[in-house]
Amino acid sequence: MSGGLLVAGTTSDAGKSVVTAGICRWLVRQGVKVAPFKAQNMSLNSFVTRDGAEIGRAQAMQAQACRVEPTALMNPVLLKPGGERSSQVVLLGRPVGEMSARGYHGGRQERLLGTVLDSLAELRATHDAVICEGAGSPAEINLRRTDIVNMGIARGAGLPVLVVGDIDRGGVFASFFGTVALLAPEDQALVAGYLVNKFRGDVSLLEPGLDMLHGLTGRRTYGVLPFRHGLGIDEEDGLRVSLRGTVRESAVAPPVGEDVLRVAVCAVPLMSNFTDVDALAAEPGVVVRFVDRPEELADADLVIVPGTRGTVRALQWLRERGLADAIARRAAERRPVLGICGGFQLLGEHIEDEVESRAGHVDGLGLLPVRVRFAREKTLTRPVGTALGERVEGYEIHHGVAGVAGGDPFLDGCRVGQTWGTHWHGSLESDGFRRAFLREVAAAAGRRFVPARDTSFAALREEQLDRLGDLIEHHADTDALWRLIESGAPRGLPFVPPGAPA
Repeated sequence: MSGGLLVAGTTSDAGKSVVTAGICRWLVRQGVKVAPFKAQNMSLNSFVTRDGAEIGRAQAMQAQACRVEPTALMNPVLLKPGGERSSQVVLLGRPVGEMSARGYHGGRQERLLGTVLDSLAELRATHDAVICEGAGSPAEINLRRTDIVNMGIARGAGLPVLVVGDIDRGGVFASFFGTVALLAPEDQALVAGYLVNKFRGDVSLLEPGLDMLHGLTGRRTYGVLPFRHGLGIDEEDGLRVSLRGTVRESAVAPPVGEDVLRVAVCAVPLMSNFTDVDALAAEPGVVVRFVDRPEELADADLVIVPGTRGTVRALQWLRERGLADAIARRAAERRPVLGICGGFQLLGEHIEDEVESRAGHVDGLGLLPVRVRFAREKTLTRPVGTALGERVEGYEIHHGVAGVAGGDPFLDGCRVGQTWGTHWHGSLESDGFRRAFLREVAAAAGRRFVPARDTSFAALREEQLDRLGDLIEHHADTDALWRLIESGAPRGLPFVPPGAPA
Protein backbone atom coordinates (compact mmCIF):
# COMPACT_ATOMS: atom_id res chain seq x y z
CA MET A 1 0.00 0.00 0.00
CA SER A 2 1.30 3.44 -0.91
CA GLY A 3 -1.66 5.75 -0.64
CA GLY A 4 -2.82 9.14 0.45
CA LEU A 5 -5.85 11.27 1.19
CA LEU A 6 -6.58 14.97 1.62
CA VAL A 7 -9.08 15.83 4.35
CA ALA A 8 -10.63 19.17 3.35
CA GLY A 9 -13.44 21.08 5.06
CA THR A 10 -16.43 23.17 4.11
CA THR A 11 -15.20 25.83 6.56
CA SER A 12 -12.45 26.51 9.04
CA ASP A 13 -12.96 24.50 12.24
CA ALA A 14 -15.16 21.95 10.46
CA GLY A 15 -13.14 19.20 12.15
CA LYS A 16 -10.32 18.55 9.67
CA SER A 17 -7.61 18.21 12.33
CA VAL A 18 -9.69 15.83 14.44
CA VAL A 19 -10.77 13.69 11.48
CA THR A 20 -7.19 13.53 10.18
CA ALA A 21 -5.96 12.39 13.60
CA GLY A 22 -8.79 9.86 13.83
CA ILE A 23 -8.02 8.36 10.42
CA CYS A 24 -4.33 8.21 11.33
CA ARG A 25 -5.02 6.37 14.59
CA TRP A 26 -7.45 3.97 12.88
CA LEU A 27 -4.87 3.17 10.19
CA VAL A 28 -1.98 2.62 12.59
CA ARG A 29 -4.14 0.19 14.56
CA GLN A 30 -4.53 -1.78 11.31
CA GLY A 31 -0.76 -2.09 11.06
CA VAL A 32 -0.34 0.66 8.46
CA LYS A 33 2.77 2.86 8.63
CA VAL A 34 1.13 6.27 8.32
CA ALA A 35 2.19 9.92 8.59
CA PRO A 36 0.25 13.20 8.80
CA PHE A 37 0.85 16.16 6.51
CA LYS A 38 -0.32 19.75 6.28
CA ALA A 39 1.32 21.73 3.52
CA GLN A 40 0.64 25.14 5.03
CA ASN A 41 -0.58 25.88 8.52
CA MET A 42 -1.53 29.24 10.02
CA SER A 43 -1.17 28.86 13.76
CA LEU A 44 0.16 30.48 16.90
CA ASN A 45 0.25 27.08 18.58
CA SER A 46 3.48 25.44 17.50
CA PHE A 47 5.84 22.70 18.62
CA VAL A 48 9.57 21.95 18.40
CA THR A 49 10.71 18.64 16.93
CA ARG A 50 13.67 16.76 18.37
CA ASP A 51 15.96 18.21 15.72
CA GLY A 52 14.90 21.78 16.51
CA ALA A 53 12.31 22.45 13.79
CA GLU A 54 9.10 24.40 14.44
CA ILE A 55 5.80 22.94 13.20
CA GLY A 56 2.12 23.33 14.06
CA ARG A 57 0.98 21.61 17.25
CA ALA A 58 -1.90 19.93 15.42
CA GLN A 59 0.59 18.10 13.19
CA ALA A 60 2.65 17.10 16.24
CA MET A 61 -0.52 15.66 17.78
CA GLN A 62 -1.40 13.88 14.51
CA ALA A 63 2.10 12.38 14.51
CA GLN A 64 1.35 11.07 17.99
CA ALA A 65 -1.83 9.55 16.56
CA CYS A 66 0.40 7.82 13.99
CA ARG A 67 2.83 6.77 16.75
CA VAL A 68 5.73 8.39 14.89
CA GLU A 69 8.11 11.20 15.76
CA PRO A 70 7.02 14.57 14.28
CA THR A 71 9.29 16.15 11.65
CA ALA A 72 9.37 19.36 9.63
CA LEU A 73 8.27 17.41 6.54
CA MET A 74 4.82 17.03 8.10
CA ASN A 75 4.25 20.81 8.07
CA PRO A 76 6.70 22.41 5.61
CA VAL A 77 5.09 25.88 5.73
CA LEU A 78 3.96 27.44 9.01
CA LEU A 79 2.56 30.98 9.16
CA LYS A 80 2.65 32.65 12.57
CA PRO A 81 0.42 35.76 12.59
CA GLY A 82 1.93 38.93 13.97
CA GLY A 83 -1.27 40.92 13.39
CA GLU A 84 -4.22 41.02 11.03
CA ARG A 85 -2.09 41.55 7.90
CA SER A 86 1.34 39.99 8.42
CA SER A 87 2.86 36.70 9.49
CA GLN A 88 6.22 35.17 10.16
CA VAL A 89 6.93 32.51 7.52
CA VAL A 90 8.51 29.33 8.88
CA LEU A 91 9.85 27.10 6.09
CA LEU A 92 10.81 23.51 6.90
CA GLY A 93 10.97 24.39 10.56
CA ARG A 94 13.03 27.60 10.32
CA PRO A 95 11.82 31.23 10.19
CA VAL A 96 12.65 32.92 6.89
CA GLY A 97 11.09 36.35 7.45
CA GLU A 98 7.92 38.39 7.90
CA MET A 99 5.48 38.86 5.05
CA SER A 100 2.19 40.61 4.46
CA ALA A 101 -0.80 38.58 3.31
CA ARG A 102 -0.78 40.45 0.00
CA GLY A 103 2.91 39.72 -0.53
CA TYR A 104 2.53 36.06 0.36
CA HIS A 105 -0.46 35.39 -1.86
CA GLY A 106 1.01 37.65 -4.53
CA GLY A 107 3.68 35.17 -5.51
CA ARG A 108 5.67 33.71 -2.62
CA GLN A 109 3.08 31.07 -1.81
CA GLU A 110 2.98 29.78 -5.38
CA ARG A 111 6.77 29.40 -5.41
CA LEU A 112 6.57 27.18 -2.32
CA LEU A 113 4.49 24.54 -4.10
CA GLY A 114 7.62 22.67 -5.18
CA THR A 115 8.92 22.50 -1.60
CA VAL A 116 5.54 21.30 -0.38
CA LEU A 117 5.24 18.58 -3.04
CA ASP A 118 8.83 17.42 -2.41
CA SER A 119 8.09 17.13 1.34
CA LEU A 120 4.96 15.11 0.66
CA ALA A 121 6.78 12.87 -1.81
CA GLU A 122 9.50 12.17 0.75
CA LEU A 123 6.91 11.17 3.35
CA ARG A 124 5.06 8.96 0.86
CA ALA A 125 8.32 7.22 -0.05
CA THR A 126 8.85 6.12 3.58
CA HIS A 127 5.26 5.44 4.69
CA ASP A 128 2.42 3.21 3.53
CA ALA A 129 -0.03 6.12 3.62
CA VAL A 130 0.02 9.88 4.23
CA ILE A 131 -3.14 11.58 5.49
CA CYS A 132 -3.10 15.26 4.54
CA GLU A 133 -5.10 18.05 6.12
CA GLY A 134 -6.34 21.02 4.14
CA ALA A 135 -6.88 24.56 5.44
CA GLY A 136 -10.00 26.67 5.51
CA SER A 137 -12.13 25.67 2.52
CA PRO A 138 -10.98 24.40 -0.90
CA ALA A 139 -13.68 26.63 -2.46
CA GLU A 140 -11.96 29.92 -1.58
CA ILE A 141 -11.96 30.93 -5.23
CA ASN A 142 -10.07 34.17 -4.61
CA LEU A 143 -7.05 32.14 -3.46
CA ARG A 144 -7.19 29.15 -5.81
CA ARG A 145 -4.49 30.39 -8.20
CA THR A 146 -1.85 30.35 -5.45
CA ASP A 147 -3.28 27.49 -3.36
CA ILE A 148 -0.73 24.98 -2.06
CA VAL A 149 -2.69 23.41 0.80
CA ASN A 150 -6.07 22.33 -0.63
CA MET A 151 -6.77 21.51 -4.28
CA GLY A 152 -3.31 22.73 -5.30
CA ILE A 153 -1.63 19.94 -3.35
CA ALA A 154 -4.39 17.45 -4.22
CA ARG A 155 -3.95 18.04 -7.93
CA GLY A 156 -0.17 18.24 -7.70
CA ALA A 157 0.06 14.90 -5.89
CA GLY A 158 -3.03 13.19 -7.33
CA LEU A 159 -4.74 12.86 -3.95
CA PRO A 160 -8.40 11.95 -3.46
CA VAL A 161 -10.28 14.50 -1.35
CA LEU A 162 -12.75 13.91 1.47
CA VAL A 163 -14.76 17.01 2.45
CA VAL A 164 -15.72 17.33 6.13
CA GLY A 165 -18.74 19.39 7.21
CA ASP A 166 -19.78 20.40 10.73
CA ILE A 167 -23.51 19.69 10.84
CA ASP A 168 -23.77 21.19 14.33
CA ARG A 169 -23.38 24.62 12.71
CA GLY A 170 -26.23 24.02 10.27
CA GLY A 171 -26.29 24.33 6.49
CA VAL A 172 -24.13 21.29 5.90
CA PHE A 173 -25.91 20.14 2.70
CA ALA A 174 -25.59 23.56 1.09
CA SER A 175 -21.95 23.68 2.18
CA PHE A 176 -21.14 20.30 0.68
CA PHE A 177 -22.91 21.10 -2.60
CA GLY A 178 -21.48 24.61 -2.85
CA THR A 179 -17.94 23.45 -2.12
CA VAL A 180 -17.96 21.04 -5.07
CA ALA A 181 -19.89 23.37 -7.38
CA LEU A 182 -17.29 26.14 -7.01
CA LEU A 183 -14.36 23.96 -8.06
CA ALA A 184 -12.88 23.63 -11.54
CA PRO A 185 -13.61 20.35 -13.38
CA GLU A 186 -10.07 19.08 -12.77
CA ASP A 187 -10.45 19.71 -9.03
CA GLN A 188 -13.94 18.24 -8.86
CA ALA A 189 -12.59 15.00 -10.32
CA LEU A 190 -10.58 14.50 -7.12
CA VAL A 191 -13.40 15.16 -4.65
CA ALA A 192 -14.58 11.66 -3.77
CA GLY A 193 -17.25 12.50 -1.22
CA TYR A 194 -18.20 13.77 2.21
CA LEU A 195 -17.91 13.10 5.92
CA VAL A 196 -20.50 14.57 8.29
CA ASN A 197 -19.06 15.70 11.64
CA LYS A 198 -20.73 16.40 15.02
CA PHE A 199 -24.16 14.90 14.31
CA ARG A 200 -26.68 14.74 17.17
CA GLY A 201 -29.71 12.49 16.96
CA ASP A 202 -31.04 9.66 14.84
CA VAL A 203 -28.92 9.07 11.73
CA SER A 204 -31.93 7.62 9.88
CA LEU A 205 -33.44 11.11 9.82
CA LEU A 206 -30.34 12.37 8.00
CA GLU A 207 -30.16 9.62 5.40
CA PRO A 208 -32.76 11.05 2.94
CA GLY A 209 -30.70 14.24 2.70
CA LEU A 210 -27.51 12.26 2.11
CA ASP A 211 -29.27 10.31 -0.66
CA MET A 212 -30.41 13.56 -2.28
CA LEU A 213 -26.89 15.00 -1.99
CA HIS A 214 -25.57 11.90 -3.75
CA GLY A 215 -28.14 12.36 -6.50
CA LEU A 216 -27.21 16.02 -6.94
CA THR A 217 -23.43 15.62 -6.94
CA GLY A 218 -22.76 11.95 -7.74
CA ARG A 219 -20.66 11.68 -4.58
CA ARG A 220 -21.30 9.50 -1.58
CA THR A 221 -20.99 10.16 2.15
CA TYR A 222 -18.26 8.12 3.81
CA GLY A 223 -19.61 8.41 7.34
CA VAL A 224 -21.57 10.37 9.93
CA LEU A 225 -19.54 11.05 13.07
CA PRO A 226 -21.60 11.68 16.23
CA PHE A 227 -21.06 14.70 18.44
CA ARG A 228 -18.67 13.92 21.30
CA HIS A 229 -17.51 16.27 24.04
CA GLY A 230 -13.82 16.72 24.74
CA LEU A 231 -12.41 15.38 21.47
CA GLY A 232 -10.74 18.53 20.15
CA ILE A 233 -7.00 18.31 19.68
CA ASP A 234 -4.69 21.31 19.81
CA GLU A 235 -6.34 24.32 18.18
CA GLU A 236 -4.54 25.99 15.34
CA ASP A 237 -5.44 29.59 14.61
CA GLY A 238 -5.00 31.96 17.52
CA LEU A 239 -6.56 34.84 15.57
CA ARG A 240 -9.86 33.09 14.91
CA VAL A 241 -10.38 31.47 18.29
CA SER A 242 -12.12 33.72 20.82
CA LEU A 243 -11.25 32.39 24.26
CA ARG A 244 -12.90 34.90 26.54
CA GLY A 245 -15.02 33.01 29.03
CA THR A 246 -13.90 29.61 27.76
CA VAL A 247 -13.58 27.15 30.62
CA ARG A 248 -11.38 24.08 30.46
CA GLU A 249 -11.78 21.55 33.23
CA SER A 250 -11.55 17.85 33.82
CA ALA A 251 -14.81 15.97 33.40
CA VAL A 252 -13.20 12.71 34.48
CA ALA A 253 -13.36 12.86 38.27
CA PRO A 254 -14.30 15.17 41.18
CA PRO A 255 -11.61 16.94 43.22
CA VAL A 256 -9.44 14.69 45.37
CA GLY A 257 -9.21 17.28 48.15
CA GLU A 258 -11.89 19.48 49.68
CA ASP A 259 -11.35 22.46 47.36
CA VAL A 260 -11.07 23.13 43.65
CA LEU A 261 -8.23 25.24 42.31
CA ARG A 262 -9.14 28.18 40.06
CA VAL A 263 -6.74 29.22 37.29
CA ALA A 264 -7.20 32.46 35.33
CA VAL A 265 -5.33 32.76 32.02
CA CYS A 266 -4.97 36.29 30.65
CA ALA A 267 -6.26 36.19 27.05
CA VAL A 268 -3.50 38.44 25.69
CA PRO A 269 -3.40 39.48 22.01
CA LEU A 270 -1.66 37.04 19.64
CA MET A 271 -1.72 34.42 22.37
CA SER A 272 0.52 31.50 21.44
CA ASN A 273 0.66 27.97 22.78
CA PHE A 274 -2.35 28.44 25.04
CA THR A 275 -2.40 24.63 24.95
CA ASP A 276 0.13 24.89 27.81
CA VAL A 277 -2.84 25.01 30.20
CA ASP A 278 -4.42 21.79 28.90
CA ALA A 279 -2.36 19.74 31.35
CA LEU A 280 -3.72 21.81 34.24
CA ALA A 281 -7.27 21.44 32.98
CA ALA A 282 -6.79 17.67 32.87
CA GLU A 283 -6.30 17.58 36.64
CA PRO A 284 -9.46 16.69 38.61
CA GLY A 285 -10.53 19.75 40.56
CA VAL A 286 -8.62 22.31 38.48
CA VAL A 287 -10.81 24.84 36.64
CA VAL A 288 -9.09 26.90 33.93
CA ARG A 289 -10.72 30.06 32.60
CA PHE A 290 -9.54 32.61 30.02
CA VAL A 291 -10.12 36.18 31.20
CA ASP A 292 -9.68 39.77 30.02
CA ARG A 293 -10.85 41.90 32.98
CA PRO A 294 -9.02 42.64 36.25
CA GLU A 295 -12.02 41.72 38.43
CA GLU A 296 -11.85 38.19 37.00
CA LEU A 297 -8.49 37.71 38.74
CA ALA A 298 -9.92 38.35 42.20
CA ASP A 299 -10.93 34.78 43.07
CA ALA A 300 -8.19 33.07 41.04
CA ASP A 301 -5.73 30.89 42.94
CA LEU A 302 -3.25 31.09 40.06
CA VAL A 303 -2.93 33.66 37.28
CA ILE A 304 -1.09 32.65 34.12
CA VAL A 305 0.28 35.13 31.61
CA PRO A 306 0.74 32.89 28.55
CA GLY A 307 2.96 33.06 25.50
CA THR A 308 2.34 35.63 22.80
CA ARG A 309 3.71 36.56 19.37
CA GLY A 310 3.52 40.20 20.47
CA THR A 311 5.14 40.66 23.89
CA VAL A 312 5.17 44.46 23.80
CA ARG A 313 1.64 44.59 22.42
CA ALA A 314 0.45 42.21 25.15
CA LEU A 315 2.15 44.36 27.78
CA GLN A 316 0.34 47.44 26.51
CA TRP A 317 -2.96 45.51 26.46
CA LEU A 318 -2.51 44.43 30.08
CA ARG A 319 -1.89 48.01 31.12
CA GLU A 320 -4.80 49.44 29.17
CA ARG A 321 -7.25 46.99 30.74
CA GLY A 322 -6.01 47.32 34.30
CA LEU A 323 -4.76 43.74 34.35
CA ALA A 324 -1.15 44.82 34.82
CA ASP A 325 -1.98 46.57 38.10
CA ALA A 326 -4.04 43.60 39.27
CA ILE A 327 -1.14 41.22 38.54
CA ALA A 328 1.30 43.52 40.35
CA ARG A 329 -0.98 43.57 43.41
CA ARG A 330 -1.11 39.78 43.39
CA ALA A 331 2.66 39.55 43.28
CA ALA A 332 2.98 41.99 46.19
CA GLU A 333 0.52 39.88 48.18
CA ARG A 334 2.51 36.73 47.34
CA ARG A 335 -0.39 35.21 45.42
CA PRO A 336 0.72 32.87 42.62
CA VAL A 337 1.49 34.24 39.14
CA LEU A 338 3.11 32.21 36.34
CA GLY A 339 4.52 33.77 33.17
CA ILE A 340 5.31 31.48 30.23
CA CYS A 341 7.54 32.58 27.33
CA GLY A 342 6.22 36.03 26.26
CA GLY A 343 4.33 36.17 29.56
CA PHE A 344 7.63 35.60 31.38
CA GLN A 345 9.33 38.34 29.35
CA LEU A 346 6.77 41.02 30.19
CA LEU A 347 6.99 40.21 33.93
CA GLY A 348 10.61 41.38 33.80
CA GLU A 349 12.15 44.84 34.27
CA HIS A 350 13.05 45.89 30.72
CA ILE A 351 12.50 44.74 27.14
CA GLU A 352 14.73 45.78 24.27
CA ASP A 353 12.89 44.90 21.06
CA GLU A 354 14.12 45.85 17.61
CA VAL A 355 12.85 42.58 16.09
CA GLU A 356 9.24 41.72 16.95
CA SER A 357 7.57 45.08 17.66
CA ARG A 358 10.60 47.30 16.88
CA ALA A 359 9.52 49.41 19.85
CA GLY A 360 13.04 49.70 21.24
CA HIS A 361 13.30 50.06 25.00
CA VAL A 362 10.10 49.24 26.92
CA ASP A 363 9.62 48.95 30.69
CA GLY A 364 8.18 45.62 31.80
CA LEU A 365 6.02 45.01 34.87
CA GLY A 366 9.12 44.76 37.05
CA LEU A 367 7.96 41.70 38.98
CA LEU A 368 11.01 39.57 38.14
CA PRO A 369 14.72 40.58 37.98
CA VAL A 370 14.95 39.91 34.26
CA ARG A 371 16.02 41.97 31.27
CA VAL A 372 15.01 40.80 27.82
CA ARG A 373 16.70 41.52 24.50
CA PHE A 374 15.10 40.33 21.28
CA ALA A 375 17.50 38.52 18.95
CA ARG A 376 16.91 38.00 15.23
CA GLU A 377 17.76 34.31 15.56
CA LYS A 378 14.88 32.32 17.05
CA THR A 379 15.55 29.92 19.92
CA LEU A 380 14.09 26.48 19.11
CA THR A 381 15.08 23.84 21.67
CA ARG A 382 13.76 20.88 23.68
CA PRO A 383 15.23 21.42 27.17
CA VAL A 384 15.19 18.91 30.02
CA GLY A 385 15.77 19.84 33.66
CA THR A 386 14.49 19.65 37.21
CA ALA A 387 12.28 21.90 39.30
CA LEU A 388 10.63 21.39 42.70
CA GLY A 389 12.53 18.11 42.91
CA GLU A 390 10.93 16.70 39.76
CA ARG A 391 12.16 15.99 36.23
CA VAL A 392 10.74 18.41 33.63
CA GLU A 393 10.67 18.36 29.83
CA GLY A 394 9.63 21.31 27.69
CA TYR A 395 10.25 23.18 24.46
CA GLU A 396 11.28 26.77 23.71
CA ILE A 397 10.13 29.00 20.83
CA HIS A 398 11.18 32.66 21.23
CA HIS A 399 13.25 35.55 19.96
CA GLY A 400 13.60 37.15 23.40
CA VAL A 401 16.81 36.39 25.28
CA ALA A 402 16.37 36.71 29.03
CA GLY A 403 19.15 37.92 31.32
CA VAL A 404 18.23 36.74 34.81
CA ALA A 405 19.84 38.85 37.57
CA GLY A 406 18.34 37.38 40.74
CA GLY A 407 15.56 35.37 42.30
CA ASP A 408 15.55 31.62 42.67
CA PRO A 409 16.29 29.51 39.57
CA PHE A 410 13.22 28.06 37.84
CA LEU A 411 13.40 26.21 34.49
CA ASP A 412 16.05 28.59 33.08
CA GLY A 413 13.93 31.49 34.32
CA CYS A 414 13.42 32.57 37.89
CA ARG A 415 11.06 32.81 40.83
CA VAL A 416 10.52 35.63 43.33
CA GLY A 417 8.08 34.81 46.09
CA GLN A 418 5.06 33.33 44.34
CA THR A 419 5.83 34.92 40.95
CA TRP A 420 7.30 32.42 38.53
CA GLY A 421 8.66 32.85 35.01
CA THR A 422 10.04 30.50 32.36
CA HIS A 423 10.47 30.24 28.59
CA TRP A 424 9.58 26.54 28.72
CA HIS A 425 6.34 25.58 26.99
CA GLY A 426 4.90 22.18 27.81
CA SER A 427 6.53 21.92 31.24
CA LEU A 428 3.17 21.28 32.94
CA GLU A 429 2.79 18.09 30.90
CA SER A 430 5.45 16.53 33.17
CA ASP A 431 3.18 14.85 35.71
CA GLY A 432 5.42 14.92 38.80
CA PHE A 433 6.35 18.56 38.32
CA ARG A 434 2.75 19.60 37.64
CA ARG A 435 1.58 17.99 40.88
CA ALA A 436 4.40 19.59 42.87
CA PHE A 437 3.66 23.00 41.36
CA LEU A 438 -0.08 22.70 42.10
CA ARG A 439 0.70 21.78 45.71
CA GLU A 440 2.77 24.98 46.01
CA VAL A 441 -0.05 27.02 44.45
CA ALA A 442 -2.66 25.46 46.74
CA ALA A 443 -0.57 26.15 49.83
CA ALA A 444 0.02 29.78 48.82
CA ALA A 445 -3.68 30.22 48.02
CA GLY A 446 -4.84 28.60 51.24
CA ARG A 447 -6.83 25.97 49.35
CA ARG A 448 -7.34 22.42 50.57
CA PHE A 449 -6.69 21.12 47.08
CA VAL A 450 -4.89 17.82 46.54
CA PRO A 451 -3.56 16.79 43.09
CA ALA A 452 -4.62 13.34 41.97
CA ARG A 453 -1.79 10.84 42.33
CA ASP A 454 -2.40 8.98 39.11
CA THR A 455 -3.24 11.64 36.50
CA SER A 456 -1.05 10.96 33.47
CA PHE A 457 -1.37 13.64 30.83
CA ALA A 458 0.33 11.46 28.20
CA ALA A 459 -2.10 8.62 28.94
CA LEU A 460 -5.08 10.98 28.68
CA ARG A 461 -3.84 12.15 25.29
CA GLU A 462 -3.51 8.56 24.14
CA GLU A 463 -7.04 7.81 25.31
CA GLN A 464 -8.28 10.85 23.42
CA LEU A 465 -6.55 9.73 20.22
CA ASP A 466 -7.96 6.24 20.62
CA ARG A 467 -11.44 7.73 20.94
CA LEU A 468 -10.87 9.57 17.67
CA GLY A 469 -9.78 6.32 16.06
CA ASP A 470 -12.91 4.64 17.45
CA LEU A 471 -15.10 7.32 15.85
CA ILE A 472 -13.68 6.51 12.43
CA GLU A 473 -13.77 2.75 12.98
CA HIS A 474 -17.37 2.67 14.24
CA HIS A 475 -19.03 5.47 12.25
CA ALA A 476 -17.22 5.67 8.90
CA ASP A 477 -17.33 3.20 6.03
CA THR A 478 -13.77 2.03 6.63
CA ASP A 479 -13.75 -0.42 3.70
CA ALA A 480 -14.63 2.41 1.31
CA LEU A 481 -12.17 4.73 3.06
CA TRP A 482 -9.43 2.15 2.68
CA ARG A 483 -10.12 1.84 -1.07
CA LEU A 484 -10.07 5.62 -1.38
CA ILE A 485 -6.67 5.91 0.32
CA GLU A 486 -5.23 3.01 -1.64
CA SER A 487 -6.66 3.60 -5.11
CA GLY A 488 -7.59 7.30 -5.30
CA ALA A 489 -10.83 9.02 -6.25
CA PRO A 490 -13.40 6.95 -8.16
CA ARG A 491 -13.33 7.40 -11.93
CA GLY A 492 -16.13 9.13 -13.77
CA LEU A 493 -17.30 11.48 -11.00
CA PRO A 494 -19.77 13.92 -12.56
CA PHE A 495 -19.13 17.64 -12.99
CA VAL A 496 -21.35 19.83 -10.81
CA PRO A 497 -22.07 23.22 -12.45
CA PRO A 498 -21.24 26.05 -12.51
CA GLY A 499 -17.64 25.22 -11.55
CA ALA A 500 -14.95 27.75 -10.72
CA PRO A 501 -15.19 31.20 -12.36
CA ALA A 502 -12.80 31.81 -15.21
